[in-house]
Amino acid sequence: MCYPVAGAATIARARISSADWRPAIQIWMDGVEAGWAVPLLLVGFVAVWQLFLSIAYYDGDLHPDVLETWTFGRSVAWGYSKHPPLMGWIARAWTSVFPLSNWSFELLALTNSAIAMWMVDLISRRFVSGDKRLIVLFLLMLQPTYQFHAQRFNANAVLLAVWPLATYCFLRSFETRQLGWAVATGAMAALAMLGKYYSLFLIASFAFAAVLHPQRRAYFRSQAPWASVIAGLGALGPHLHWLATTGATPCVYALTTHAGKPFGTAFLDALLFVPGVAMVLALPAVAWALIAGERLKRFASDFRTLNPGLWLLFLVGVGTMAFPPIIAIALRADLQPIWALQGTFLIAILTVCGASYSIERLHSVNLAVATVGIALFAALIVAPLHAFYRNSYPLHEGRNFYRPAAEELTRLWHAQSDAALPAVGGDDDLALALAFYSPDHPFYENRFVNPHMKRRPESAVLERGWAALCFGEDAGCIASIEEAAGRAPRFVRSEFAVQSTLLGQPGASQRFTAIIVPPLQAAPRAAVTSPGTHASADR
Repeated sequence: MCYPVAGAATIARARISSADWRPAIQIWMDGVEAGWAVPLLLVGFVAVWQLFLSIAYYDGDLHPDVLETWTFGRSVAWGYSKHPPLMGWIARAWTSVFPLSNWSFELLALTNSAIAMWMVDLISRRFVSGDKRLIVLFLLMLQPTYQFHAQRFNANAVLLAVWPLATYCFLRSFETRQLGWAVATGAMAALAMLGKYYSLFLIASFAFAAVLHPQRRAYFRSQAPWASVIAGLGALGPHLHWLATTGATPCVYALTTHAGKPFGTAFLDALLFVPGVAMVLALPAVAWALIAGERLKRFASDFRTLNPGLWLLFLVGVGTMAFPPIIAIALRADLQPIWALQGTFLIAILTVCGASYSIERLHSVNLAVATVGIALFAALIVAPLHAFYRNSYPLHEGRNFYRPAAEELTRLWHAQSDAALPAVGGDDDLALALAFYSPDHPFYENRFVNPHMKRRPESAVLERGWAALCFGEDAGCIASIEEAAGRAPRFVRSEFAVQSTLLGQPGASQRFTAIIVPPLQAAPRAAVTSPGTHASADR
């Protein structure tokens, strides 16, 4: 079947000129190769979704994963108890410039997404130009990955930018076999591992793609693969030494938490892994189907004629989707589709860049309008509705109450001591929130976190005192922190309630139980209460 491409383009231009606002979009799209259209798109993406997050979570604080990321970053180390160090390093660097606030961490999350899409565009421009580069980015923006998944800046989200950067370096190394790109590949692969050990699947996919690619002989006879290995091990060396000398606690945590599941559970997770990822791609897939139309019939022929670079990326994509289920079954580990979202950019690149046909400007403009329209609808309509809804039906982590609860506990602490609150525990999420939102910014002490109270902290921590917070209905947490506090000469138990409000409208309330162990040298004081607070000096 033949397609009158020139005629379609003429019709498209005629339709575009019929709307006053569409010529402005055309001018912007014409600036792709000039170098300013993509940065403008990414800045707009950050601005609109920052507005969404600020409104939607106006009365909701940061997710515990984000608070944990900041907590790890308070100390500079080659690793942390649960995760490798990259996310903590980035959070520490960010907060050396930006304040400790909800909006700054939301901006960090979206900046990370924008950098990720910039890295994807570096790959796309190797194969296509003009509108197709924008279409790749639009398809990514139609996923929930770069707004909602990215919002939780943690060990998963930090890979959004690192994986495409490592893939770009590997592509360039395979194509050119130059020493510089080979070293960059090893360094970026190491950086990905410092983000999350799940990145081992990306590195394995690089090897898998190189071995199966038709140009493998030229690649493996060059210095490139060996230079990558040496550079990667060199960059990862300090972290490997840290693992060897500290008991490999992140590995132990990962295996303890995720491995050793019943075989049926592991098999079901592996079976649903790829369909779970596909669900995230549903909206972009529909958008592309509408653009391609009858030309979808060319998919098989386009696949057979993929150029060598795209074929390499296809093999990498196969590896990142196939290896995790295989290993999960072997280790009887759980496997969540959310862990693979940083690799879905490969599907967008292969879909658009692998298409042998050009895309009419009409379709590009319509996709741009749809993408921007969805974002604006979310920011201006959905976000306020979400905020009002959550005021009465709070987020299940208790995020609506983190800041006021932290401020109240700090007030109760200072009723017992003039010193800054040094350490906090209790419910894990609440302890992280206390560290972040308390004006004293105490340190999160995991030996005071339920149910780990039996691991005795250092004597210096006990001498300075500590506080812990539990949800009022969490009897197990309360009993645990009371048991730990019972080892101190004196402690104070307080109960108080916090109510959320939005623009003066009262919302849901939550009760908390606090345990305060004052410093050993502090003189006993009467328990201080406030409306809705019950306090008792137990010792």
